[in-house]
Amino acid sequence: MKTVNPSDTEIERFRRDADPRHPIIMVNLLRYRAQAMYEDGRPTVLSGRQAYQRYTRSVLPLLWETGGKLLWMGHVRTSFIAPDDEAWDEVALVWYPSRQAFLDMVTSAPYQEVMKHRTAALDDSRLIETRAVRIPKTLLNLARGAVRLKTLVRPRLR
Repeated sequence: MKTVNPSDTEIERFRRDADPRHPIIMVNLLRYRAQAMYEDGRPTVLSGRQAYQRYTRSVLPLLWETGGKLLWMGHVRTSFIAPDDEAWDEVALVWYPSRQAFLDMVTSAPYQEVMKHRTAALDDSRLIETRAVRIPKTLLNLARGAVRLKTLVRPRLR
């Protein structure tokens, strides 16, 4: 099922258990339209990717105002494990200080104005909230030590 924008019900459900204490990273999976399609029917020569670039330029200041930041964005080359009919053009990781900060941004009037470029650009998308998993430092140090010991005992194969 193609989905570009959340419904009011989805926004309210997402808001219900917002925890202001924990930062989140939103994973954005993006599939662009070949030709941007604005809801007001305006003619355009923009591709979906070009319309999304307009969205990105306009949304970054709003993101920064929330204390958020774009961590990484990249072009999808191929999917190793995915259904045959699933394909994405780009993936972006966006950090927010909290779920509430994300909600404040996407429900703001300035964002609603900018969102027209995102909507015109995308054929399909996913926004997936993630939260960092803390791996105990002791466990990481033990794993590093085991790898070092292994390389000393058994030299790498050439």
